[in-house]
Amino acid sequence: MKPALTILTALLLAPLATSAAPDASGQKPNIIFMLADDIGYGDLGCYGATRVKTPHCDRLAREGCRFTDAHAPSAVCTPTRYAFMTGEYAWRRQGTGILPGNAGLIIEPGRVTVPSLLKQAGYTTGVVGKWHLGLGTTPTDYNVEIKPGPLEIGFDYAWLLPATGDRTPCVWVENHRVVGLDPADPIRLDYSVKRGEPRSFVNGIPRIGEQVGGRAALWKDDEIADVIAGKAVAFMERSKDGPFFLYLATHDIHVPRVPNARFKGTSGCGVRGDAIHSFDWTVGQVLAALDRLDLTGNTLLIVTSDNGGVLDNNGPDMEHGIGSPDANEGHLFNGPLRGVKGTAYEGGTRVPFIARWPGRIPPGTSDALVCHADMLASVAALTGRELPEAAGPDSFNVLAALLGDKAGREHLVEHAHSNVLALRVGPWKLVPAAAAGAGKGKRGGKRGPAAAELYNLADDLGETRDVADRHPEVVREMTERLEQIRERGRTRP
Repeated sequence: MKPALTILTALLLAPLATSAAPDASGQKPNIIFMLADDIGYGDLGCYGATRVKTPHCDRLAREGCRFTDAHAPSAVCTPTRYAFMTGEYAWRRQGTGILPGNAGLIIEPGRVTVPSLLKQAGYTTGVVGKWHLGLGTTPTDYNVEIKPGPLEIGFDYAWLLPATGDRTPCVWVENHRVVGLDPADPIRLDYSVKRGEPRSFVNGIPRIGEQVGGRAALWKDDEIADVIAGKAVAFMERSKDGPFFLYLATHDIHVPRVPNARFKGTSGCGVRGDAIHSFDWTVGQVLAALDRLDLTGNTLLIVTSDNGGVLDNNGPDMEHGIGSPDANEGHLFNGPLRGVKGTAYEGGTRVPFIARWPGRIPPGTSDALVCHADMLASVAALTGRELPEAAGPDSFNVLAALLGDKAGREHLVEHAHSNVLALRVGPWKLVPAAAAGAGKGKRGGKRGPAAAELYNLADDLGETRDVADRHPEVVREMTERLEQIRERGRTRP
């Protein structure tokens, strides 16, 4: 048997997956990256769910490839979106944590991003849905032209929910302006107001931060999914002569979960399950539009999530008891995985990831290790663009894995709440010891274990058996490697 050091070194120095030409004609595919919010590894039928029904996601999985070891770059939202867009782990940059709704843009204009690279490759680029990467300059003034924003980092069109549904402001932003804002009723935000305080309620729902003004521009919570789906399809219709890139980021299934009346009570798993049905409906709208516009055959469609699932209190929806022991009615939202959103265990970052490109991606299942941060290097390879040396420091070209090769990443840093980092190398998973005095973290979970933990996911996917004592050499080498990645400032060779 090879020493652990030799095995780890061989894995870490392995070459990146090779690229592949778009197709024989050189035609570039349309690309849709659809990012759900808080959908867990076990929330879809094609990943084992039985209590909720997701026929559209299941269809996509039958026609495409279902990845079983795909990861969000972080176990929480803003850092995942930052890493997807830039190809850089968010923990490398200060100010990339979960943002308030009045934060300025955290991606500097001029930086290479997924949309800017694709725009240079001749794509029409659009973003529809949840943004949560900041807008304008801090504090954001929503009463004037809001710049910089998505249009300054590579998008041609933007229709945005600025932060999250449970954060103010509760308005839509199209390109640089709030939609429907009455200048005589300007928006003022106060983030000293905590959710649940009397001043935090907007549309009868408690939010993080107070919003005064902007009453004519307020969204309707039960129409958010419909608006996002409609704007996404409209962008596809306008851009059908292609190629186009659509970043479609749903609000479902983040709190506050206020699904449209047609979804209420349909899941038998409370409002969270009903919101999953709403998300699946949105996937269905995209699939139907692709079929109707005759775009299915030349579109790479990816459906995934920004982090693992979680059972959290839904604020106003006390009728369904979200967060109570019986709220899920036997539904395992993260399947066999340990941990939830925000944690360093697999349930924090391992997410559904389905990729379909008819004729190019063979239907089936892949256990290749891939990450949303890899999209920058992968679309560069797909479109024949040279990725600048400084761009995407943590983005690997996994195009071959997307196209059916088993080769993916050989290692991955998993980012949890409070900047806890874990390391994957092949089947090994290291969760380092917490810093002294780290104490308790979000949702009652530890910010890190008291001593380093090591799991072999090949035979212990649920991370139930800590084997650190049996493999001290692996713990030592993985700990050293994680520190090297921290200090080097980049992962990609």
